[in-house]
Formats: sequence, C-alpha cells, structure tokens
Amino acid sequence: MKKRDLIIYRIVTAIFSLILIAGAITYFVKYDMAAEMFTSLGVPTAIIYPLAIAKILGVLAIWLIKNPLIKNLAYLGFGLDLSMATIAHLNAGDGGFYGPILPLVLLIISYVFYRKINANENAK
Repeated sequence: MKKRDLIIYRIVTAIFSLILIAGAITYFVKYDMAAEMFTSLGVPTAIIYPLAIAKILGVLAIWLIKNPLIKNLAYLGFGLDLSMATIAHLNAGDGGFYGPILPLVLLIISYVFYRKINANENAK
C-alpha cells in the first residue's frame, strides 16, 4: 500500500509539475500571447514574470525541499493560483476555465498522497 501510494504521488506530481513548468516557460517565450490573455482576464501584465518564477520555484520546492512548512506553502500557493485562474476564466466567460481545472485536480491528488505518505513516515 505504501509503495503504491508513493508511485501514485510521484506520477501525479510529475504530470502536475510538467504542466506548470510548461506554462511558466510559455510566459517567458510567448510573453505577448500571455499578456493578451492576462489582459482579456483583467489581470495586470506586470504579474506574468513573477508568476512564472513563482511557479518554477514552487515546483522545485515540492520536489526538492524536505521542510513540510515550505512544501505546504508551495501547495497552498498553487491552489490559490489555480483557483483564481479558474475564477478569472469563469468571470471572463471565455471558456478557458478548463485549462486550470486539470492541474488543480492533479494538485489535490498530489497533496492528498503527499499527506498520506508523510503520515506513514511519521507513524514509524
């Protein structure tokens, strides 16, 4: 059971990480496209680069940092980001809310299994 949980955690977290890193890279490589999307959502474009950097740092924190507080803060930050992105797309009525839903679901699954694995390790 424990090994299965770890495998599920790693696969789901890897897929989630790839989606977020790809999005962050897109913010850098296709800034004009990202700026147009942010403007259409009513979000200031000044947040694009800091958000991309935060996504990259958050993914690194989830994979590399052992401190549970920092890991939990990374999960919280992603949860807020993806929830706000979903709400912004719903508010704009552009149908783009499906984009942040998948990573949000993956984030929830990853976090549940992270907590489950962490609880198993603490019980030893």
